[in-house]
Amino acid sequence: MRSSPLPRMSRRGRVTIGVLIGVFVFFTLLGWGVNAWTDWLWFDEVRYTQVFTGVLATRLLLFLVIGAGMALVIAANLWLAYRLRPRLRPHSPEQATLERYRMLLTPRLGTWIAVVSVIIGLFAGLSGQSRWSQWLLFRNGGTFGVKDPEFGVDVGFYVFDLPFWRYLLGVGFTAVVLALLGALAVHYIFGGVRLQGVGDRMTNAARAHLSTLVAVFVLLKAIAYVLDRRAMLLEYNEGAKLYGAGYADVNALLPAKEILAYISVVVAIAIIVFSNAVMRNLVWPGIALALLGVSAVAIGGIYPWAVQTFEVKPSARDKEAPYIERSIEATRAAFGIGNTKTTGYAANNLVPPASLATDTSVVQNVRLLDPQLVSETYTQLQQVRGFYDFGSKLDIDRYTLADKTSDYVVGVREINYGELPNNNWINRHTVYTHGYGLVGAPANQVVCGGQPYFVSGFLGEKAQEACSSQTEQIPAQQPRIYYGERMEADDYAIVGQTGDRNVEFDRPTSTGGEQYYTYTGAGGVEIGSFTRRLLYAIKEQESNFLLSEAVNDDSKLLYVRNPRDRVEKVAPFLTLDGDPYPAVVNGRVLWIIDGYTTAATYPYADRVNLQAETTDELTGRGTFQLAREDVNYIRNSVKATVDAYDGTVKLYEFDNTDPVLKAWNKAFGGDLVLPKGDIPPELAEHFRYPADLFKVQRNLLTKFHVTDPGDFYSGQDFWQVPNVPDAPDSGQKQPPYYLFTQFPGQEGPRFQLTAAVTPNGRQNLAALVSGSYVDGEPRLEVLELPDQTRISGPTQVHQQMTNNGDIRQQLNLLSSNQAQVQYGNLLSLPFADGMLYVEPVYVKSSNQDAYPLLQKVLLSYGDGGSYVVLANNLSDGIKQLVEQGKKAPGGSPPPSSGGTNPPTGGGTTTPPVLTGELAQAADRVQSAIAEVKAAQASGDFERYGRALKTLDEAMSAFQQAQAAANPSPGPSASGSPSAAPPTSPSPSATPNG
Repeated sequence: MRSSPLPRMSRRGRVTIGVLIGVFVFFTLLGWGVNAWTDWLWFDEVRYTQVFTGVLATRLLLFLVIGAGMALVIAANLWLAYRLRPRLRPHSPEQATLERYRMLLTPRLGTWIAVVSVIIGLFAGLSGQSRWSQWLLFRNGGTFGVKDPEFGVDVGFYVFDLPFWRYLLGVGFTAVVLALLGALAVHYIFGGVRLQGVGDRMTNAARAHLSTLVAVFVLLKAIAYVLDRRAMLLEYNEGAKLYGAGYADVNALLPAKEILAYISVVVAIAIIVFSNAVMRNLVWPGIALALLGVSAVAIGGIYPWAVQTFEVKPSARDKEAPYIERSIEATRAAFGIGNTKTTGYAANNLVPPASLATDTSVVQNVRLLDPQLVSETYTQLQQVRGFYDFGSKLDIDRYTLADKTSDYVVGVREINYGELPNNNWINRHTVYTHGYGLVGAPANQVVCGGQPYFVSGFLGEKAQEACSSQTEQIPAQQPRIYYGERMEADDYAIVGQTGDRNVEFDRPTSTGGEQYYTYTGAGGVEIGSFTRRLLYAIKEQESNFLLSEAVNDDSKLLYVRNPRDRVEKVAPFLTLDGDPYPAVVNGRVLWIIDGYTTAATYPYADRVNLQAETTDELTGRGTFQLAREDVNYIRNSVKATVDAYDGTVKLYEFDNTDPVLKAWNKAFGGDLVLPKGDIPPELAEHFRYPADLFKVQRNLLTKFHVTDPGDFYSGQDFWQVPNVPDAPDSGQKQPPYYLFTQFPGQEGPRFQLTAAVTPNGRQNLAALVSGSYVDGEPRLEVLELPDQTRISGPTQVHQQMTNNGDIRQQLNLLSSNQAQVQYGNLLSLPFADGMLYVEPVYVKSSNQDAYPLLQKVLLSYGDGGSYVVLANNLSDGIKQLVEQGKKAPGGSPPPSSGGTNPPTGGGTTTPPVLTGELAQAADRVQSAIAEVKAAQASGDFERYGRALKTLDEAMSAFQQAQAAANPSPGPSASGSPSAAPPTSPSPSATPNG
């Protein structure tokens, strides 16, 4: 009796393997089941179960259909190959070797085929279920009402249909190739295909089977050529450096693809006919395949290359012009920049006008507080307890108080779980469950030596701080923050208590005690039952759900507490803006998150990477970094809100013309997104132009503001986004900034997102780009300066202001080894046919727990270097600029930059003897410097701020006394005396904050 080709496994070994497999499957299914169950409970809490069931059902459907289809194709071809095996095989060493494998496979052939097919089907199903979004768009997509410029096909085909068709084609290719390889292996093992022996190397049955699979592959290739013709409108055009079919593609490659499709059909027929009906061998089918390959290279490769090289390149500007125009139009439409309003701005006034001092639309609304810098100030002054935190960047919003609309710097006082006094499970999850209050301050006002003037978010009924409003000006009926940006994935909270005992830390009281609270909101999943506790004990791998007395019959579990994560889970089809922001709306603190619908298959539109286009200085510092997603279509179609107290999520339709949002809404029942008309007016007042969308549009406008194809090809009029003005070598782009201001051509002040751009390769100012809402609709505007403007760009202006002689001296006085100067947003403000630049100057001490204080304001008007001042405040700076403008003869710049006195010649001079009022002013300066030193040594920051303010006033008084004693022909632009007091402070004794 012939021995078995493989040794048999012992019964104990088989049992052991079976047990291990069973344990693995059990825990895998248990983990999947727990996650699915808890997800269902979470979606039920937020009332979006249609998303959970819709996505889950679609995934299961695609898994079963794609997996079963792939498994059936593989199994059928393997079984057919076995059934077509020859009954008699010639004797040869090869067949003798294969006999042992036939003995192994034949008794359980069905099992082997089933195992192989199921494994392949499993992987195919897993791949298929990940395409749930493509299927839902394919199933529910509509039309755009816009046709592509080459075939006249609606854009909806490219966005909704083409991606899934290409995926199905890929599945077909994979199935045919795997079936061909599997059938070839079975034919070989069972003798249908032989490498040795007399006679034919392949039986007729095997040849018919394999040649049919090859023919099917070639037919699929013909379909691929047809789809490739459409997909050409999405490919990169190397000649024009844009996306979309160019001259060579349309005139050479496009007809080549059509010819190759016909050739593929002919070759597929030839393979079947010549292999099985005429010659019954593989010679002619092989020749046909070779001809197809040669045709693909010659017709689809060499010919288009020749056209591109010899016809297009010598006159690319003219040849590519129509296709460049297509790309320009498609890109402007796909990214929502087609309706950008461009206005020329002469910027020919280089002298500060007198109207600066009386203006109420621009100057009065200039924002001085930088939300990135003052976050530390908020934390130190409004923290109260060490575990409270405002994050690394605050937000800008606007409120109307006392019939006046202004922008405010706002932040939410949240729990920083890494700073808890005793970070155990009880404290982290049951005691310190929430933050408290939205803290706001006017963006253009400082008090107490450079501090923000806080008007909201106080921990008591009235503010206790001397430098804050004594009443809550932005009142929130429910100020508690259970959902916030500082929440991580594992920062769940267990709330709800039995009886009257409150255990959640609420806030410190004015008497030094602590107030406790019990959550009463509708949010959270009930976990009072033993089953729910066990369920979440398994999910969180935490036994305290079962053992701790903190979990009782009334307990609720709050999780997924980050507002952005919460919206992303509810609407997985949205790309979310990286900067959620809080607002008080009808007494509730709401997080507002902008949601984008995107696509990557809009014909002829330029393609961008969202992560690359939205990354700048602030990315990762208070804003989330977007994923590396390539898109060529984007709309801000949804405004989402998350209630900071109960976690309620609402999705509001904002762009009611977006076909992509309509398809997604239809996919989930038609009522997933609330209509635009349901947006409360009080909420709409806090909508702002989204930052990430603006960055993408701004970056595209640096090129696509050029609409003439010839000019676009030359690229001479392209712009660029400047680097951070105070750190240009960092390579980080200057972030856009929110302002409540009025630009030329606008009817009144608007809350708008603004950015400056410079010509490509140069640093002077090219244009200002702004995004705002007018009557609830987004509006992009470009204020374009002449090509040869003298107006400097942000980087140049910052360098010119800080390198001014008097200003450099004062900045050196503000900084020392114990302090550093920090610069806020450099604002570019068009005013009176000129350009006003404003840059706040902060000083931060190197002492522990120090925070930046706004000490000075840099201002410039005109070309950036002629009129420059460093003032104590904006009002003084404007007055000094106006005075400089009045002293300028004939409206021309003064002879010395920044108003500094010109040198009188070489040699040394003897300082004048100070007498009278000048001596008294000098004494005041010395006394103020002594007080600054004492305040610095004491560590009292309020005293230190007051001391700095006193020093500034003393130096201003000294300047005035000096001017009265020695009138000079030119005013001091910086506001500092031209001659120092008798005893100037050394750098180590310089005030620092």
